Amino acid sequence: MGSGPNGLAAALVLARAGLHVEVFEAASRAGGGCRTDELTLPGFRHDVCSTIQSMIARSPFFGDVDLVARGVRLRVPEVAFAHPLDGDRAAALEGSVSETAAGLGGDAATYQRLVGPLVAQAAKSVPSILAPIRGVGEHPLAMARFGLAGVPSASHLVKRFRGDEARALFAGVAAHAMVPLTSPVTSAVGLFLTMSAHLGGWPVVEGGSEVLVKVLLAELDDAGAVVHLDRPITSMSDLPPSRATLFDTAPMTMVDVMGDRVTSRYRRGVEGFRRGPGVCKVDWALDGPVPWRSSVCRRTATLHLGGSFEEVASAEADVAAGRHPERPYCIVVQSCVVDPTRAPVGKATLWAYCHVPNGSNVDMTSRIEQQIERFAPGFRDLILARSTMTAMDEQRYNANYLGGDINGGAATLRQTLFRPTLRWNPYRTGTPGFYLCSASTPPGGGVHGMCGAGAARTVLRDLRRTH
Repeated sequence: MGSGPNGLAAALVLARAGLHVEVFEAASRAGGGCRTDELTLPGFRHDVCSTIQSMIARSPFFGDVDLVARGVRLRVPEVAFAHPLDGDRAAALEGSVSETAAGLGGDAATYQRLVGPLVAQAAKSVPSILAPIRGVGEHPLAMARFGLAGVPSASHLVKRFRGDEARALFAGVAAHAMVPLTSPVTSAVGLFLTMSAHLGGWPVVEGGSEVLVKVLLAELDDAGAVVHLDRPITSMSDLPPSRATLFDTAPMTMVDVMGDRVTSRYRRGVEGFRRGPGVCKVDWALDGPVPWRSSVCRRTATLHLGGSFEEVASAEADVAAGRHPERPYCIVVQSCVVDPTRAPVGKATLWAYCHVPNGSNVDMTSRIEQQIERFAPGFRDLILARSTMTAMDEQRYNANYLGGDINGGAATLRQTLFRPTLRWNPYRTGTPGFYLCSASTPPGGGVHGMCGAGAARTVLRDLRRTH
């Protein structure tokens, strides 16, 4: 149930194992948060949610999908991500660890000591990071190094740096965690995304993220699976009999559909599962590229806006306290830097979102545009059209985004280790034959397919034991 990237990944693993698989999607198109639409003007193609595919090259699931043969072209910008500061300054992750360090002044050696060994050992640590954390994995020393640096908060880790550039660069990437930067494991989020940027850059898919969904649908068709669209599921009576049912949904949606089949213990666990903040997202059709003050910002597809480490931390603390920050931390994506197919010749697309309290109906367009204008004077003069989705608009678009939470649950320490409930195997529900495979299971949000692949492997093990 559900055809987001994780639902399609689960279906593909099971279909390739020789099982008969049917996928049921409530919407008229598959993809969940991995869709591309003309949200503003004809000819301007916007990714509705996911654009930067930083995990594709590192995901063991996508490693088994021949994306090149299917025509997928990953366009990698020269600069993985940038973080502008007031004036014409900016910090940027560009190229190797040493190249990035060279732009951090007096923090160069510190950056190399911190990030260099993690990148060197990434082949050993990343498969364990993208799996349920139930031990040290096959390479305990690599995981220990990552864990020692990653378990503390981002606020603690940046004490190693002295300059504004290094501190801001880490603030921007750690804030993807969508929790206060004083929270444990925010360093892990920042370090893992930094590793991914050094290993393969932060690419976009030429033509839009929905190209990935089309590839997975083609693979499913070749494997004999069936995908049903416009088929909302409200109870088990809406589904055919099966040996295993997997839910690429929010945990409470699964519980509601299961009805009296769910155990009281699992229901209580799901009821205690904390949602993360929501997002307010704006898409723009522009009359040309964004006029960033800093030239390095014009060579990347991804920017983190918010100013200094302290400003970003303050904005994220506001959101956690239920407030809408006046100067929000924003993730900004300009795909046309590497993919001109997204807009007519000479024009550009842009999107940005900021974090807001879960369930917010507040339109943050003006505050987001003020942050962009702060670092790119003249930006507003380029706007041809815009489309805004508040946090609750996000939920109406995708029922899995409860209250606008696009990450499938708050990234607290407990919910990083055990999501959505306290179970050794997070994909099992306590009811035989029923499994959760959404971003509310490890390793969480992002287009990597590992939640679905992990659940599917659990299904295959269970079926072998019972047959």
